[in-house]
This record gives sequence, C-alpha cells and structure tokens, in this order.
Amino acid sequence: MGRKQARLNREARHKRIKTELEMDPMLTDEELAKLLGVSISTVRLDRALLGIPEVRERIKTMAQRAVSKLRSLKREEVIGELVELEPNKFAVSTLITTREMAFRHTELVSDHYIYSQASSLAIAVIDEDMVFTGAARVKYKQPAQVGERLVARAKVGTRKGNKYLVSVRTRVGEKEIFVGRFITVVGKDNKDLDLMTERRSG
Repeated sequence: MGRKQARLNREARHKRIKTELEMDPMLTDEELAKLLGVSISTVRLDRALLGIPEVRERIKTMAQRAVSKLRSLKREEVIGELVELEPNKFAVSTLITTREMAFRHTELVSDHYIYSQASSLAIAVIDEDMVFTGAARVKYKQPAQVGERLVARAKVGTRKGNKYLVSVRTRVGEKEIFVGRFITVVGKDNKDLDLMTERRSG
C-alpha cells in the first residue's frame, strides 16, 4: 500500500511539474521544489525521469525555436526574452527586472518597462512583415519589484481587415500584475511604413 501511494504521489508530481512548466518555462528547480513542497533533488530526479532538461538548456532551445519564427520584429526589438511563439496564435516572453528599471529611490519597476514588454510581444505574435500598435487599453493591477521575473503571454483574438486584437497578460509567479488589449495594425505600403517609423521614433 505504501509503495502504491508513493507511486501515485510521483505521478501527481510529474503532472504538476509539466503543468507548471507549461505556465512558466523559466521555473528553476528551486522554485519547482517550493511549489511542490519537495526537495530540490526530488525535482531533479523527476525532471530526469520526464526527460525535461534544466532551465538554461530548456529556455535556450525554446528561444531559438521562437526567434526562428519571428517575422514582424528583429530579435533585439522584442523587450525581454522571447521563449515561445506560434505566429498569429500566442507568444510568451520573460523579463528579469533590474535596478535600472526602477523608479528613483524605490524598488518598484517603472510602468513603461511592463508596457514595452507587452506591446512588443503583441507585435511579435503577428506573422507579417510590417506591424505596429494602433491602440491599447491597459490595466496595471499590481506593481513589480526589482529582481522579479515578468512572464508575459500574448493571445491573438479576432481579426478584422488588417487589424488584430491581441490580449497580453503579465504575471510574477502566481500573481497577475498587468492586462493589456492591443489593436495591432498590419501595414501594406510606404505610407504605413512612414507611420510606423514615426510611432517608433516618437
């Protein structure tokens, strides 16, 4: 009976590990151990049994795959690290916050970094050569602290003509800190290109 219970617990852990990593592929073994209430060595053994590489290799592989699908932006134009991308469907990026991103004399991250990560991801998820933000409605739900990892997820919704509705949600751990709804516009000619250039340089 004890061996059966242990086996069931392991199966539950394996399922939870896969679920947590789908939600946040940058979780470290230490963070997984804390979430599951087990030792780090147990998480490492579970990962090995599941064939899941450590976080550095996992993210490196995912980022290379994601960037290879990127069309609307250059890699350096994406704010944060692009780790997942299914064009015209969804995208995920991560951003490690630093002291330089904080408001003066505080540990609170400036809002425009959170917005920039989200807006660049909303553009990156669109599979077109020329894309820019036409409008946005955003809500900052909680502040981010220096040293925290922001995980932004973009999901493409409806399309009307040359416009896409893209929702982006950003979280730190289990808490959601930002929600944005972006209307991204696909440009088709030089006039659109001039408008996009003005927006990016303005």
